[in-house]
Amino acid sequence: MPQATAVRAEPRAGSDFAPLLRQVRAAGLLERDRRRYALTVAADLLSLAATAAAVVALGDTWWVLLLAVPAAVFSARVAFVGHDSGHAQIAATRRVNRLLGLVHGNLLLGMSHAWWNDKHVRHHANPNHVDKDPDVGVGVLVWTERQAARREGLARWLTRHQARLFFPLLLLEGINLKVSGVLDLKRQEAGERGVEALFLALHAAGYATLLLSAMPPGKALAFALLHHALFGLHLGMVFAPNHKGMEMPEPGGERWGHLRRQVLTSRNVRGGPVTDWFMGGLNYQIEHHLFPGMPRHRLRLARSLVRAHCRETGLPYTETGLLGSYAQALRHMHEVGAPLRGGAPVRNGR
Repeated sequence: MPQATAVRAEPRAGSDFAPLLRQVRAAGLLERDRRRYALTVAADLLSLAATAAAVVALGDTWWVLLLAVPAAVFSARVAFVGHDSGHAQIAATRRVNRLLGLVHGNLLLGMSHAWWNDKHVRHHANPNHVDKDPDVGVGVLVWTERQAARREGLARWLTRHQARLFFPLLLLEGINLKVSGVLDLKRQEAGERGVEALFLALHAAGYATLLLSAMPPGKALAFALLHHALFGLHLGMVFAPNHKGMEMPEPGGERWGHLRRQVLTSRNVRGGPVTDWFMGGLNYQIEHHLFPGMPRHRLRLARSLVRAHCRETGLPYTETGLLGSYAQALRHMHEVGAPLRGGAPVRNGR
């Protein structure tokens, strides 16, 4: 179960966030760390290059499918850097951060940086808000009973069983990320659309050339499907525990300040170096949402300051283990679908 450091209290007058911001800034945690990111980018590129070389070396054998595992893992590392560039954690200028996003998202992953960044910024501004956060909008899955009540046909069946289908559906997320980015091109302005499309095309050509030059089309297709399935599963396992099952602000309800809005809707995942590495440091989700511009590797250093401040202000600081976080997220999805399984009548509220 989640652990809270204090009983919730009503927000005090004035900004509860300002004192914490001063502490974090004084500790130097918001300063950019270009050297660390340079090493991170170099390590990621070398890892991907080594995996590609191994694919070519193994060539026409089914054993090559084993390399889809490191390909997915290192692709996720690249995605983390693309995520950080979108939050301006790496460079001082918007132009350089955008270029880093294009290289890490479009070129290396085939995933539109502009699409992801637009969606992710809206999520950060209003996490878990049904009307404003695209991550809890109606899709294959739904997150509130109000959304569930409107499901029909196949979508209704999916909602009834969405908790047990969640992890299998994540196997499709790698492909969904690419398709969503391509579909988003029509929303973008002409100049941005041209650059995004060019980098996406270069990725598709390079990826196809690598696989088809190393193995027959059948094995190349199998490798690509497995790679994208594992990549989507990995990213989903990183991002799913962060907000699912946490507070969901009501449309038209009380307006929360930054501290309350970000802390009450986010969950941290405890763990050691392995958990931190697997989740890219984003298991410190409360800190990330409070300080999205903080370099990702410094989030754990801010944890003690944030915990102490939450204790002082009376806000619960929710933190659990990795398996516990999945259990809570799945429990929430199961409860949302419960009325459609013939249990309690569907309510039109949350």
